[in-house]
Amino acid sequence: MTLPDLQPWHWLVLAAILGVLEIIVPGAVLIWFALSAACMAGLLFLLPGLAEGWQVLIFAGLGAAWLAAAMIWRRRRPKDEADAPVNIGSARLIGQRGVLETDLRNGRGEMRLGDTVWPVSGPDLPAGSSVVVEAAEGALLIVRLS
Repeated sequence: MTLPDLQPWHWLVLAAILGVLEIIVPGAVLIWFALSAACMAGLLFLLPGLAEGWQVLIFAGLGAAWLAAAMIWRRRRPKDEADAPVNIGSARLIGQRGVLETDLRNGRGEMRLGDTVWPVSGPDLPAGSSVVVEAAEGALLIVRLS
C-alpha cells in the first residue's frame, strides 16, 4: 500500500479540519495535532521531497510530543482563581475583613463587603465591630472578631 503524494496544502487542510474539530469536541487534544499538521505543511515547503512515510511519522511524533508537553505544563502550572469553578459564590469571601452593619445578636447580623450586605453568623458583637469571614454556608457568612 502506498500513500498518495502528500502536498503542503493537504497538511493545511488537515490542520483546518482538526482545528474546527477542536472547537466542537472538548478536551484540548486535537489542537496539538492541528499545529503538527500546520508544521508539516511548513516543513514540506522547505523539504519538498520528504517521503510520505516520514511525513506521517513526523506528524504523529510532533502531535504526541506537543500533547505530552501540554499535559505536563498543565499539571505543573499553579492553580489560580481563573481555574476555579465559576459558581464559587460566597466562598470567595473567606478571609475578607469587614465591619458589621447591624448588631450581631443571638448569632445573627449583617455586614457590608463591597456593595453588598451579607447575612452573618457569629458571636454577639455591636454594629461597627471589625470582623473577618471564617466560612460560608450558602449566602450566610460565618464571622469572628478580627
